Amino acid sequence: MDSPLPDADDFTAYDTVRLNADGMLLDGDRPVAPAQVARHLGGLIRLPDRVTDIFVFAHGWQTTPERAATSSRRLFSAVWELYREAPDRYPPLTPFRPFFVSVQWPSQSNPLPDGYRRIRDRAHAMTTTGHAAHVIAALLGYLDHERRRPEGADVLRTAGGQYLHCVGHSFGCRMLGEAIKEAAAPPEHGTLAWPWQSRFPFAVDTFVGLQMAAPPSIFKDRFRPLVDGSAPIAGPAVLTFSPHDRALALWHKLPEGTPGLGAIGAAGARVTDLRPLGEPYRLADFSKVTSVDAAWRFQDGGLVQGAHSDIWYPETVHLLLSLAALGR
Repeated sequence: MDSPLPDADDFTAYDTVRLNADGMLLDGDRPVAPAQVARHLGGLIRLPDRVTDIFVFAHGWQTTPERAATSSRRLFSAVWELYREAPDRYPPLTPFRPFFVSVQWPSQSNPLPDGYRRIRDRAHAMTTTGHAAHVIAALLGYLDHERRRPEGADVLRTAGGQYLHCVGHSFGCRMLGEAIKEAAAPPEHGTLAWPWQSRFPFAVDTFVGLQMAAPPSIFKDRFRPLVDGSAPIAGPAVLTFSPHDRALALWHKLPEGTPGLGAIGAAGARVTDLRPLGEPYRLADFSKVTSVDAAWRFQDGGLVQGAHSDIWYPETVHLLLSLAALGR
C-alpha cells in the first residue's frame, strides 16, 4: 500500500467529544459546567466490553467540523483496515478490537501567519487558562476508570487488559500533552468531580504526535513531566517530523523564533526513521522521547502549509499499530 489513505467516509464506529473555543465540553451547542464534565462523559462515551485498545485522536489546525469528522473516520478506519489486512504483522495484537474517540475543537482560520498565530494562541489558551486540558484529562480518566487495566508490573510484557493510546496532529498534540500533564497535578478545587481513585487520574500507554505544533524544546521544559516519570504515561512520546512541513518550518518560526517540532524534531530526542510496511519497529528504536523522521513520506501539500497535513499514509498507521503491539 503505497498510496494515501482513502477518505473512508463510511466509517462511523467511534464516539465524539466536542469542545468550544474556551475548551469547554459541549452538549449539543451548550457548554457543560466543569463540575458536570465527568458525569456527562459517562453518558457520552460507552466503552464496549470486548475492546482491547482505545485510541483518542485530537486534530490540528485548519480543520472545519466536517473535516474533523472526516479525518477521524479516515484515521480510525485505516487503523482497523491495516490490521485486518495483515494481522500477522503485529502478533501481540491478538485479539485486536479497537474503540475510537474523536476530540474536536474550533481550529479554522485564514491560512496566513496571523491566522496561524490566532489558532496557536487559541490552542494554548484552551489548555492553560481555558478548560480543554481538564476536559480531556477527565475523558482519559473516565476511559481509564472504565477499562480493564493491563495487569502486571511490566506493561511491555503484558497481553491482557485494555490499552489507551493518544494520537494528536499539529495543535491537537498540545492539547493531549497538556491533559496528560494535568494528571500529574490535578486541580485542588475538585471541579471535575472525578469519581475514580488512583495515584493518577489516568494512565496512557502510548502518545504519538503527528507534526506537533510546539517548540522543539517542549519535552525538556513544559512537557518534561511526560517523560521523567512524574506524569501517567507508560510508553514513549513518539513525534513525527518533516522539513517539508512549511507551516511549522516557516509560520511557526516567524512568531516563535524557531521552527516547530514537527519540522525539525524534538530537541535531544533519539531519531528513528518512519518505516515502510514491510519493516518492523523494535523496542530499541524508541526512548522516552523519540523523533520519527518522516521526510521521505510527508512531502506534499500547498504553498502555505506544505506537508503539515500530509500524514494520511499506511506508514503512519503502521507506526501506531507497531507502538500498540510493542506496549504489550
